[in-house]
Amino acid sequence: MGEATRNPRVVTLPVAGGGELVGDYVPAAGAPADFAVLWVHGFGSHRGGEKAAAVRAECEHRGWAFAAFDFRAHGASPGRVLDLTASGLQADLDVIAAFLAGEGHPRLGLVGSSMGGFAASWYATAHPDTVVGCVLLAPAFGFIPRRWDRLTTAEREDWKQTGRLRVKNQWIDTEIGYALAEERDRFRPEDLAAAWKTPALIFHGAADDTVPYAGTLDFFRDVAFPAVEVRLYKDGDHRLTAYKDEIAAEAGRFFARLLSPVPGASS
Repeated sequence: MGEATRNPRVVTLPVAGGGELVGDYVPAAGAPADFAVLWVHGFGSHRGGEKAAAVRAECEHRGWAFAAFDFRAHGASPGRVLDLTASGLQADLDVIAAFLAGEGHPRLGLVGSSMGGFAASWYATAHPDTVVGCVLLAPAFGFIPRRWDRLTTAEREDWKQTGRLRVKNQWIDTEIGYALAEERDRFRPEDLAAAWKTPALIFHGAADDTVPYAGTLDFFRDVAFPAVEVRLYKDGDHRLTAYKDEIAAEAGRFFARLLSPVPGASS
């Protein structure tokens, strides 16, 4: 994979109700010009990580447009993590998709990591005419219910009463609001699997102790749509950075197959 050669354009997009999204956009330099790959980052992360850079380099190698934006309250986009909701993530993706459509890219390939995989998956289900395919890295399909199910009754009540739940791991130490929990019945993994109709390539590490790969296997088992592939790395952790170049190259081949007008055409 060659080094990226095109400088991204920094873009700021207003969000309804206040706030803005800050991101990077690299226009297409080849065909199909109406297609763009969108990197969707994880919880507590941002648009500029190593995996995002690897995907961007693969897109530049192929001449595809590429974009990566920080969700609200992440990276350079202002906001409070306490205000994070699943519906808010979908609203952010709506704003980004509208921007990319205005730039001439009505078709999208989503590459989502962790919470970004959760958000990208639900967006793909709601916008089948927009999303060509999804590449998901350690997708947190149970982003809301898994967190809720691990709490005791007393902890749930405390979250409801205070409106705050502390989330701490080796990468983040923050608080999330109760509005996220209130949406748990709207974003259930089993409903996502039942509605799934988008080609998908999923990568997960068997050594992931942040988002266990059992959730990916559950999704794979439950989904009826045939064009879903899962690849497991025995020693892969949650971040999968050791495999970033391999994943980016496979993502490129995956999208190229979906975009190819002739079955079996070279990628």
